[in-house]
Amino acid sequence: MAATPLPQAGGLVGNTMEGMPPPPGTDLTGICFRDQLWLNSFPLDRNLVFDYFALSPFYDLTCNNEQLRMRSVHPLDISQLSKLTGIEYMLNEVMEPHLFVIRKQKRDGPEKVTPMLTYYVLDGSIYQAPQLSSVFASRMVRALYYISKSFTAAASKLEKIGYDTESDSVKPETKSGAENIDFKEIKRVDQILTALHRKGHTAAEGACGLCSST
Repeated sequence: MAATPLPQAGGLVGNTMEGMPPPPGTDLTGICFRDQLWLNSFPLDRNLVFDYFALSPFYDLTCNNEQLRMRSVHPLDISQLSKLTGIEYMLNEVMEPHLFVIRKQKRDGPEKVTPMLTYYVLDGSIYQAPQLSSVFASRMVRALYYISKSFTAAASKLEKIGYDTESDSVKPETKSGAENIDFKEIKRVDQILTALHRKGHTAAEGACGLCSST
């Protein structure tokens, strides 16, 4: 059995006690689990995929599915799970033998469940899907970065245009009235871009705070 961290997650699985769920709040989105010995010994299908998932550090031994396994009942038997309350795992989507989507949820009644996390088994490797809030915060920070960069470039070019036109203004006037540049308008646009640039930096800092809090 081998739990292989992805490069950006550096050894997080190595710090997780075997057979125990990770501490609450632990980010496991950067971890990949794969047991090649198991994959060489058993077929990966809808009947056995949960047994394979139970080997990973994503599995919580306190879940209701584990209670069913101890009673020799199939851990995904919905007729039995619906009678219990607490944490459980459900097989959400299946594309045998390549993709299996497993959802972790909290059951408060036969028809009342609250989704918590999603995992997927892709060609024998198990991953935790990132939460929507983390994806949104990451995309927002990236978008604000490029917007801020664009404003910086535009403000820099406007400053250069203003400098060049001021230098040309000391020369004898040879251009027609249609070609004259309104320096007040340039200065006003420059002030607007500078204000937007500052707001972009403030919004980016707020988005970074949101990403770190999630």
